[in-house]
Amino acid sequence: MQLTDKIYVAGHRGLVGSAIVRLLNLKGYSNIVTRTSAELDLREQAKVRTFFEKEKPMYVFFAAAKVGGIYANNTYPAEFIYDNLAMQNNVIHESYKNGVKKLLFLGSSCIYPKNAPQPMKEEYLLSDFLEKTNEAYAIAKIAGLKLCQYYKQQYGCDFISAMPTNLFGPGDNYDLQNSHVLPALIRKFYEATIQQQPSVSIWGTGTPKREFLHVNDAAKACYFLMENYSGNEIVNIGLGKDHSIAELATLVKNISGYTGKLVFDHSKPDGTPRKLLDVQKINQLGWHTETELSEGIKSTYEDFVLNYQQYTITKETPPQEKHQLINV
Repeated sequence: MQLTDKIYVAGHRGLVGSAIVRLLNLKGYSNIVTRTSAELDLREQAKVRTFFEKEKPMYVFFAAAKVGGIYANNTYPAEFIYDNLAMQNNVIHESYKNGVKKLLFLGSSCIYPKNAPQPMKEEYLLSDFLEKTNEAYAIAKIAGLKLCQYYKQQYGCDFISAMPTNLFGPGDNYDLQNSHVLPALIRKFYEATIQQQPSVSIWGTGTPKREFLHVNDAAKACYFLMENYSGNEIVNIGLGKDHSIAELATLVKNISGYTGKLVFDHSKPDGTPRKLLDVQKINQLGWHTETELSEGIKSTYEDFVLNYQQYTITKETPPQEKHQLINV
């Protein structure tokens, strides 16, 4: 990509999209195109067609999605599958019709089979049953991955797909009802510290393991793939290491300076014992993570404290501007 090439980032106000925009700005790209959902509803085919015919972007990062927690997925499955299918179908098809040179589509590690072997290799996709609680979202995202593959196969489009692990960083979702475990821990420990609470309660036994990658590293991986990869297969983006919930809680506790007790609530479910991506493929291509977990959590904690009011005001984010990953 040349510094003056027109680049469209779909979902630019979400966790991943905003990190991609920050990275492109840092690298000196001067022709970045973005639209809020109020300006461009990606579910509307005619509006997406008009946008592409007018703007003619050369590169597209597709980081848009309608997402939510278990309750939302179970309550509104039709919306999850329809909205995600519509957004990605419109953008991918118009990218083809308008001669986009390269497109990167972002999936999610939560669309791998529920009982996939660990760590999860790219070829495990569609090898077993999906997790029922987010099946509608997963089916839509898998369709997007396949759409990129088939457009490459039939039309020769340079459309690639990546599968990020659980992400965290500036702009994360800190709602205690539907956030990931790590941002939830950050909020819990900060509020426990300022309110001088004697203990912090953690769901479950603390033994399940989770992988977390700083969103700035994920953005760098996306940029790396745009520059260096044109294969037809998906590519995992992750740290390649996981940590127990207890380890994560202790890390956040130490960073926050909280001096109270950790209490693990064994009456609450643990969830999946382990979720870890196999990242051999992207490592062999030449990309490796740069941010150590403790360093990333520290900077994210500082960002949360600095922007506490902004992060804790309840607001509805338009569907295409989110890209949180659903399951922890």
